[in-house]
This record gives sequence, C-alpha cells and structure tokens, in this order.
Amino acid sequence: MSVLIFAPHWGSAHLSRETFIARVLEAGFDGVEMSLSMDASERDAWTHAIADAGLHLIAQQWETVFHSDFAQHKQALADLLHNACAARPLFVNTHTGKDFYSYAQNAELLDLADEIAAGTGVPIVHEIHRSRFSGHPMLLLPYLTQRPQLALNADLSHWCCACESLLEDQAHVLEQVYPHVRHIHARVGHSQGPQVNDFRAPEHAAALQQHLSWWDAIIHQQRASGKQQITLTPEFGPSPYTQTLPYTNQVVSDAWEQNVAMMQLLRARYQG
Repeated sequence: MSVLIFAPHWGSAHLSRETFIARVLEAGFDGVEMSLSMDASERDAWTHAIADAGLHLIAQQWETVFHSDFAQHKQALADLLHNACAARPLFVNTHTGKDFYSYAQNAELLDLADEIAAGTGVPIVHEIHRSRFSGHPMLLLPYLTQRPQLALNADLSHWCCACESLLEDQAHVLEQVYPHVRHIHARVGHSQGPQVNDFRAPEHAAALQQHLSWWDAIIHQQRASGKQQITLTPEFGPSPYTQTLPYTNQVVSDAWEQNVAMMQLLRARYQG
C-alpha cells in the first residue's frame, strides 16, 4: 500500500503560488491539500501548477462554517463541493453540517455530498471536526450505523478537545470509526485543545504516542483490507492554533516546521 503525505496550504496563504509549491517540493511532500478559489481561472491556475510540479491534490472545503442557516449552508456546500470536484483532485475533504443541526438535516447534507460524488466521480470524505456533524463521538456514531459506506477524514485531535481527554476510555468507539477512515489529519491534540505547541517536546510524549497508536490502527486496517493507498496531511496550523505569547502575540513554534517534522516522522514510521 502506498502512503502519500500532503502539505497543508493552511497557514501559507500569504505566499505566492510559485513560492509555496517550491517550498512543498523542497520539503519532500507528495502533494498539497488546499481550499480552492471559487474563481475558475484562479482555481485552474493552482491545479495546473500543482500537476506540473508532479504533485497530487486533495481539495478541501471548510467555508460552510460561515453559514449557520441551514438553507444557506446547504447551498454553499453544493457550490463549494462542485467547485472542488471540478479540479479533479484525488478526493475532496469537506467540513459538513453543524453540531446543532438535527440528525435529519445533517443526513440531508451527507446525501447531497453522496450525490455530488456520484455525479462527478470524485470521492468525498467528511472531516471529524469540532462543531460539525461529527464534532463528538456520540454525535457521529448514529450516522455510521445508518451509513456503512460513510468515508471520514480522521482528525482525532478535535475529539481530544471535545471530550477533554486523550480518549483513553473510548477505544470501543474508535474501533467503530477506523473502518470508515480514508484520510488522516496528522495533528497532535491534547485534552484542552486541538494542537500541542511542539509535538516533539517531552511533556507531550503521551499525547503523541496516543495519536500514533490511532494512526497505526487505521493504517493496519487499511493494509489488512487490501487498500492500495492511504493519505495523511500533517496539519499544524497558524495562530490561534499555534499558541502565542501574551501582549506580543508572538507564536511559540513554527507551524510549517512542525508539519515538515511530522511528515518525516510519518515517512520513517509507515514507509520504512
């Protein structure tokens, strides 16, 4: 099974397209995960540049977060997913629904994503994320029961925050989630937040080992089931995900450097 590791565009939007892609290549990533412009010419400029560099693309949509009204959220989701699929990525990673929508409303959004995936031929995975339909394990489980083919992006750092733990007492829940995982956001969270300040620091050793154990289990299941490919994106983010010092707002660590270091750890662990 091939293991592909992607660079997040999140946190690098201030860089030009050429500078960012050069940075990705220099670091040794296999591709880019990013949200694409709704302007077709700008979207295509990015997709062509990524392809010309020999990189893979995972398209991302998270902008539905700005729409609380259900009807507006549904329309935005349709527009954003169609735009992302038009880029012909490996797949689309989407932030879907709200934790305060009803089960029926969120199910309607999942149906919409299924229809768009079937119509375009581009797979769509739904990210585990706070405040979305999957924001807490007990919110997600009913959907898994009714939708055995539901594909997830496992960003379990969000559940650490939502459950105020490293999920030590929820191994039985995670076992139900693993078979649905098609992508991993490899960020290390802790019981009070979705991102440690430096995953290599000794004070975060327990959090790192817990996350590695989850990723190990997912990848083991993927290999055992005959999957040909698994994708991971180190996704340490900028401020306020990266903590800052008071008054100066100076970040205490460099998110890009964290992502490159995590990429190197994942290569050594899963491609060695």
